[in-house]
Amino acid sequence: TQVFDRPLSGRHLFEEVIRENLDLGRPSKVSLIFNRGINKRTPGTFQTRVITQGVIPSLHVSYKSSKIKQYFKEDHALRTETTINNTHDFGLGRSLKNLPELRAIGFAANCRLLEVETISQDCSLAEGVFEQVTRPQIIDGKRVSGLRFDDHRVIGLLQTLCGFLLLPNGFSNSSMREWMAQILGIPADQYSPGRMTYDLRRLRLHGLIERIPHTHRYQVTEMGTRIAFFFTKIHSRIFRPGLSQ
Repeated sequence: TQVFDRPLSGRHLFEEVIRENLDLGRPSKVSLIFNRGINKRTPGTFQTRVITQGVIPSLHVSYKSSKIKQYFKEDHALRTETTINNTHDFGLGRSLKNLPELRAIGFAANCRLLEVETISQDCSLAEGVFEQVTRPQIIDGKRVSGLRFDDHRVIGLLQTLCGFLLLPNGFSNSSMREWMAQILGIPADQYSPGRMTYDLRRLRLHGLIERIPHTHRYQVTEMGTRIAFFFTKIHSRIFRPGLSQ
């Protein structure tokens, strides 16, 4: 439970959180929050429900028989609750000895949800960082092209990074290439591994991602998180609507 010293600001924050995270019920997001794999055979309905009772909104995210409920309690606190109705959803029996592990699972799910929401709300970027990322640079003796804000491919890369923020084991060339092809609207075979390697190199040299030691997988850095959200928000809210008018 997060208690606000200025309740009105807290209420406005939660309403903004709801607006920013209406896609939390997608299988990809649910799997990140609950740290469980989801495939076509996974039972249950994956959805985000926003319920307004009177004037108090609440956010619900479901996974199989379990769910997270988030609401603004008594106009002073943001309350996040995880309810596990079937322990077998997490590979555990119903014995009382499993209560500590179930509690840890629920607490971790709450923390992941709050982390997703925090990242989406705090993505301000210094002017110097913006210029550094968008212009060509010589980094560690290697020339790297800038991540131009008006480049559809760059925006696609950053949108993809937003989906990989909380993966505990990071992501690989192949997994990111699959998502990039979907975002660009092209067949996967038209976005070659070599092309993906070039883009990963750009992201790594600019400091947006880093290689996980002793693997061929990557994870998003703190700066990469901030840049990815900043670029995608500005592009979707200002740049794209402005061009469509």
